Amino acid sequence: MKVLRWYLLALAVIVLDHVTKYLASANLEYGELVPLLPVLDLTLLHNRGAAFSFLSDAGGWQRWFFTAVAVGVSAWIALWLHRLPAGKCWLAASLALILGGALGNLIDRVVLGYVVDFIFFHWKDSYFPAFNIADAAITTGAIMMMIEVLFLDREDRDAHPAG
Repeated sequence: MKVLRWYLLALAVIVLDHVTKYLASANLEYGELVPLLPVLDLTLLHNRGAAFSFLSDAGGWQRWFFTAVAVGVSAWIALWLHRLPAGKCWLAASLALILGGALGNLIDRVVLGYVVDFIFFHWKDSYFPAFNIADAAITTGAIMMMIEVLFLDREDRDAHPAG
């Protein structure tokens, strides 16, 4: 039962991701920029590749490759969450965010053949590739995991040295 809350966090990411993707798909014209803030636009895009459209023009095989990778990584994360000690809440939250994001994009890839992106940040003439809530969850989870490894886990090791 201790892992249930982390699976529920992953499910919340999936639901939020798909609700926002549905709203973007229903209300935005493909490729049209809708300014929200001086540094933020909405724009509907379909990503057939991986992060930053990597391999998007590879001929179709990448859909199944990235599907297999997402299934494998998601299974590994779910197992890791299941085996994680109860006190590792920061790491568990980071894994749940990554899991939810991976599954959110996996659903798009399997059902649609592409991932729906719609959030578009820019600064002056510099543009960040469009992304979605699943991508934001994966990125946030990865940053949290780096904090765990670089700082929190180190504090735990220093407080409880191996004897």
